[in-house]
Amino acid sequence: MPVETPRRTRSARSATPPSRSAGARSHSKPAKRAKRKDPLWSRLLVIVGAFLMMASGGAIVGSKVLIDQATSNIAQDDLLGMAGSNDGGGNDLDGPINMLLLGVDIRSGQEKSDTRADTIIILHIPATHDQAYLISIPRDTEVTAPAFPKSGFGGGTGKITDMFQAGAQKGDWSGGAQLLAQTIKNFSGITFNGAAIIDFSGFKSIIDALGSVRMCVDQEVESIHMLTRERDGYPVYISDKARHSGEKLNPVVYKKGCREMKGWEALDFSRQRYGLDNGDYDRQKNQQQLVKAMAKKAMDSGAMTNPMKINELMKAAGEAFILDTGGTPIADFVFTLRGVAANDMVMLRTNGGTFSGNDAGREVLQPISLEMFEAVKNDRLAEFVMNNPTVMANNKS
Repeated sequence: MPVETPRRTRSARSATPPSRSAGARSHSKPAKRAKRKDPLWSRLLVIVGAFLMMASGGAIVGSKVLIDQATSNIAQDDLLGMAGSNDGGGNDLDGPINMLLLGVDIRSGQEKSDTRADTIIILHIPATHDQAYLISIPRDTEVTAPAFPKSGFGGGTGKITDMFQAGAQKGDWSGGAQLLAQTIKNFSGITFNGAAIIDFSGFKSIIDALGSVRMCVDQEVESIHMLTRERDGYPVYISDKARHSGEKLNPVVYKKGCREMKGWEALDFSRQRYGLDNGDYDRQKNQQQLVKAMAKKAMDSGAMTNPMKINELMKAAGEAFILDTGGTPIADFVFTLRGVAANDMVMLRTNGGTFSGNDAGREVLQPISLEMFEAVKNDRLAEFVMNNPTVMANNKS
């Protein structure tokens, strides 16, 4: 049972006059930010990690005090707004738990107000707290978003990835997450107990701290992002190849089969979508596989039962993680979900893993996908998956 904690009330934001439309971009010079050494999917290892990476029924690392210390410097913000499950009534961890995981991929020199959510995952844990489901929402899914006065967005229809950008027009990623969460709530009825925004490049730092992860490639694909130096295998971004003139650079090709991948390889492989049979759907599958592989490696290596290793992983995490637990201490999440193991993570897909577009070139969620979201809302997902096995992603990790 979770410890009873003070309940946070989510209040509606005051409706200020819009400063600019969702499509407008700020021309003011962005504030200079400290250089990040290790951006972050890393802290996913301690949050979703601490939730999911423990052997079922096994020992939890140390105590709540230790977990609190290890996670004390994690930035927290209101990422859900009125899409939070507490909605002013407190975050109840006794029942089913839904978290919204958003992966962003901001590049050097890019304004925060011009960031889109390239990865959108719903993490669902049933009231039994013995299973975890990952459901990816395609980035090109057509949705209708409500007005969001905080960013000056007047509402409208477009791709779901763009709605994060519409809510973040003032450089505030929490606004992007809130608009995205409210949009998902509107079409699915799902409310959330928590959320996280992770800079996708942070995967690399946590995998490097773990050493490697085991990934399975089911379609050979050549990277559109990376090359390697022939003399030492050093990875080079294709966009930076001019800086390596005179060097022999080779393409990076991921061949079929399962093997251990370094951080840069696993991250690059999980970003590929061009050249794959099902494009973004195959990328979603590979990203889900990567989350699961990280969880499995951390659990199998004993990282989650080693306080020193946890601190090492946290050090690798960097400064690019924002978390919302609805006011509930992270340690309470960890102890509440101690029965969920990495191998219990079930990866699901929408639209049978195949693009289903409209005349505007946007993804349209099919009835079976909407029924799956309904099952999440009603905590009947296990029954739905049993009756509709085609929604399961076929991964070999």
